[in-house]
Amino acid sequence: MAVAIAAAFTNALPAVQTDGTDSDALRDRVHALEQELSTISKRLDGADQAAATAPKVTLNDKGISLATADGAYAIKFRGVAQFDSRLFFDDGGVSNNSFLLRRARIISEGVFAKNFTFQFVPEFGGSSVSILDAAIGVTLNKSLQLKFGKFTPPLGLERLQGVCWTFFNEASLVSNLVPVRDVGVQASGLVANGTVNYALGIFGGVADNAASSNSDFDNDKDLIARVYATPFKNQPEPALKGLSLGVAASLGRAKTTAGRTAGYKTDGQQTFFSYAAATTADGKTWRIAPQLDYRYGSFGALGEYVISAVNVRQDPAVATTRLENKSWQFSTGYVLTGEQSSYTGVVPRSNFDLAAGTWGAFELVARYASLTVDNKAFPLFASPATNAKEATSVGLGLNWYLSKVVLFSTDVYQTHFGFSSAAPAVSATQILRQDEKALIMRVQIAF
Repeated sequence: MAVAIAAAFTNALPAVQTDGTDSDALRDRVHALEQELSTISKRLDGADQAAATAPKVTLNDKGISLATADGAYAIKFRGVAQFDSRLFFDDGGVSNNSFLLRRARIISEGVFAKNFTFQFVPEFGGSSVSILDAAIGVTLNKSLQLKFGKFTPPLGLERLQGVCWTFFNEASLVSNLVPVRDVGVQASGLVANGTVNYALGIFGGVADNAASSNSDFDNDKDLIARVYATPFKNQPEPALKGLSLGVAASLGRAKTTAGRTAGYKTDGQQTFFSYAAATTADGKTWRIAPQLDYRYGSFGALGEYVISAVNVRQDPAVATTRLENKSWQFSTGYVLTGEQSSYTGVVPRSNFDLAAGTWGAFELVARYASLTVDNKAFPLFASPATNAKEATSVGLGLNWYLSKVVLFSTDVYQTHFGFSSAAPAVSATQILRQDEKALIMRVQIAF
C-alpha cells in the first residue's frame, strides 16, 4: 500500500503547478488518489478474506485431507497395504508356505459441522471384498461421544490398537477370545481431566474371534463396558506418565452355532481348536479382560488377560455346559535407535535414505502368550483327536521403520500344543503333530 501511495504521488506532483493558481486541480488529484487507495484497500481485504476461507489441502504421513479453513468440514483419505511372506519349518509336509496380500484398505473419514463424523473402511485383501467399519459419530463434548454402526467393540486392548502399529505383525493368542467387529451403538469419552477413558455400548453380539455381518436380527445382545485410565498423565514424573491400566467386560446371550467360535488360531494363522459341528451355544456369555500398557522412552510393554465364558450343548434335551476359556499375553519392545516407543507406532528421527546415510528406526520385540481351552470341552463338544487343548507361543521380532508410513517387520514364532488326556498319542490333525515354527515377514505402508 505504501508503494502504491508513493508511486501515485510521484506521478501526480510533477503535473501540478507550484505557483498556487491550480488548487482545484490539486484537490481533484488528491481526491482521485483517495479513491484509488480505497479501491486498493478493498482488494487487499478481499484477498485476505478469500485466503482465510479457502479450503486447505494437506498431504502428509497422516493421509490426504481437504478441509475448510475453520476445520468445521473435512474429509480425509488414508490407506493400509500389507504384503506377507509365511514360512513354516519342520511342519511335517503341510503345504502352508505362502505369499499373501494380508490387508488392503482405503479408509475415508470425515467431519461435518465440527460435531458429526463418519468412518468407512472396506477390505480388499483376502479372497473377497468386505466392509470392516462403517460408523457415524456425534460429539457432544470431550466427555461424551456417540458412535453408531459397525466397528471394533471396546474389549480387547490389542484389537483396539489396530493392525498397523502392534509390536508383532499378527495378533497374539489372547485376541482369539474377543470379538473382531460388531454392529452396535457406543457412548465414550474422557473424564477426570483427561486421565480416564470410558466406553459403554450395546452390540449385536458375536462369538470369540468373529466379526458381525452388516445386520443383526435376533433378540440376544451384548453389553460391553470398558474403563481405561492413565492416572499419571498430568504428573511431572516421567517414569509414570506412560502407564495405562484398564478393565473391560461383556455380558450377553448367544444361541446356535454362530454363538460359539469358529476356531482359535496360532500366530501363523493356523486353526488349532474348533468345536464339533453339532455343538451350539445356548445361554449366557460373558468376558472379562484386565489390561495394561506402559511406555517410557524407548521402552514399551503391553499385557492383557481374557476369560471368555460360553454355554454350549449338543442336544436340545440335555442341559448346557459352561465353558471358560482363558488366555493371556505379555509383549515388550525396545527402540534400538532411541526414538520414543508409542501405542500408535514409532516415528523415526530421520527416514531411510541410502544417499543421505540415514536408516530410519529399529525396534526389537518379544512376546509370550498362552491360551487354554476348558477341559470340559472334551470329548463331547470338541474332538480330542483333532484339537489342541492348549497353545503356548513365544515370539521374537525386529521392526524396521523406514518412515512413519513404511514398515518392514520380521517375526519368528514357536507355538507348543498341549492336549486333553483323552487325546491319542498322535494327533489326527497334521499341523498339531509338532510345534508350529513360523517365520513371517511383512512389508507395510500405512498412512
